[in-house]
Amino acid sequence: MKALYGQQNSPGEEMTFVFQERENIPGPRDHEVKVQVRACALSWVDTKLLSEIKLKKELVPVGREISGVVLEVGSKVTFFQPDDEVVGILPLDSEESGVCEVILIHEHYLVHKPHKVCWAEAAGTVRDGLRAYTALHYLSQVCPGSSVLILDGASPLGTIAIQLAQHRGAKVICTAHSLEDKQYLERLRPAGARVIDVSQGKVDVAESCLEETGGLGVGTVLDAGVRLYSAEDEPGSKCQLLPHKHDIITLLGVGGHWITTEKDLQLDPPDSHSLFLKGATVSFLNDEIWNLSNVQQGKYLDILWCSYVMEKLSKSIFRPQLDEPIPLYEAKVSMEIVQKNQARKRQVIQF
Repeated sequence: MKALYGQQNSPGEEMTFVFQERENIPGPRDHEVKVQVRACALSWVDTKLLSEIKLKKELVPVGREISGVVLEVGSKVTFFQPDDEVVGILPLDSEESGVCEVILIHEHYLVHKPHKVCWAEAAGTVRDGLRAYTALHYLSQVCPGSSVLILDGASPLGTIAIQLAQHRGAKVICTAHSLEDKQYLERLRPAGARVIDVSQGKVDVAESCLEETGGLGVGTVLDAGVRLYSAEDEPGSKCQLLPHKHDIITLLGVGGHWITTEKDLQLDPPDSHSLFLKGATVSFLNDEIWNLSNVQQGKYLDILWCSYVMEKLSKSIFRPQLDEPIPLYEAKVSMEIVQKNQARKRQVIQF
């Protein structure tokens, strides 16, 4: 049985991916569940975060969002039984690679999968659904009548966030990084999101948002990264598609919420003063916090199933941005593309 792992020989070096042969999986311990994996979504491996929380390993397990069938349960497992269909996210400290036919996982990291949801959609939606719900419910509390700006709306996270915000009755504005992205967003259902095409670099996002909101500004901004410096200091075509941090602050409304995925965001005193005058807040979107803080475990499982992700997916409220399912033998190449941030759609391995 093969499992996929990432290997980084020295800091700063690109991660390489290798298949490792695994011996027969032992029986589950008290609270463990043995799962036959049917699909596994691939996500970027944050080696810096692993190093910061002292989880750096020679071989890093790859593929954490899984869906599958329960084969066997431990003696103290109460939530599941054999033949149950499940979906979940492996914790950061897991020794298991989701890109493997059979794995062991603690029952507290799994929820039941709705029968009408296919394996690939379940695995491919669970993380982006968790991130979108964390951003728009816990960090900003989007409600009917509010306005939301979602940057890079055609990304897997952006797609789910747009649908979640519209489901909550918000007015949605989103940016598109290419003509193909713009066409995709305009076809997205339910329709109604205002799409701003920034691919040519001629559109002022702040001006467009202020015009769209009658000069009041946007209530919530979910970014996909921001430019911290001038264009001359940040070369690269992708960087030029991102708004400057001053643009975000300018377009925020009074009492607005800026939810950022920029880990190294630097705010100068004038930036902080502008936010202070608006009574606005800056929150950092780190979906790993649910697993890093065990006291939130019940709330985390509620998000995955009861409150939102799987329930809304089963009702077709979420339509994820997935690529065609990938066979196991192509997992290594696909993971290399994901790690280089070159995949525009969520990559899912199907067993």
